[in-house]
Parts: sequence; C-alpha cells; structure tokens
Amino acid sequence: MSKTTTIAKTRRDGVVEILADGSEQPLPETPMRPMTPDEISEAAHADPDARPMTPDQMTRARRVPRIKTLRRALGLTQEEFAARYRVPLGTLRDWEQGRSEPDQPARAYLTVIAHDPEGVRRALQSGAC
Repeated sequence: MSKTTTIAKTRRDGVVEILADGSEQPLPETPMRPMTPDEISEAAHADPDARPMTPDQMTRARRVPRIKTLRRALGLTQEEFAARYRVPLGTLRDWEQGRSEPDQPARAYLTVIAHDPEGVRRALQSGAC
C-alpha cells in the first residue's frame, strides 16, 4: 500500500486540494474506498499513533468518569453544572478527577439528570425539592 499526502482546505463552497505550486483544485466527491475488517486492523497496527490497545493496556487505562461526559454533553462548565444541579463544586471535581465516586443516591440523581436535565432544572428552580 503506497502512501500519499494530500493537503486540503475547507472553503465555503467545499473542500479544495492545495497543489504543490500553491494553486487549488476541488477535491472529487467520490467516497473513500471501503475497507474490510482485516484491512482496517492492518492499517491500525501499521500506524504507530493509532495502534489498538492490548487487553492489559485496556485494564490499566484511565476511564473518563461518566459525570464528566454528562456535564460536557449538557455543554456546562463544572461551575455551571454544580450550581444548576446543586452539587458541591469540590465533590463534582473529585468525581471527575477520579478521587472519589458518587454513592448510590448520587448515582441515582445523576441518572435522573442524564434522562431529563431540563426537568431536574425546573424542579430545582420551582423549589419542589
């Protein structure tokens, strides 16, 4: 498999290839060639920056806490999430950084937030809780 490097820029009217002389030409709209699972595996193993992790590496990998994923999905900073859902900021940071984990009631609360963040926000604003 030969490798070629293509330099491209995104323009308002589409993607263009930058040629060696500095001129531009539109990239063709043809889709990428589909790869078989074996070709995908071979390409991944050949790329030093994208090699698949071994089972041992997977077990030692640091996982992103779900609370961080939830907060980011809602587009909130730590401060905003903590204030909106009345979670102490230090507690939220400890959860996100893996220093501690939410207990069972906190996990239940986070599950409710994940399923209906606006409903929780409205309930807390109305003083129902």
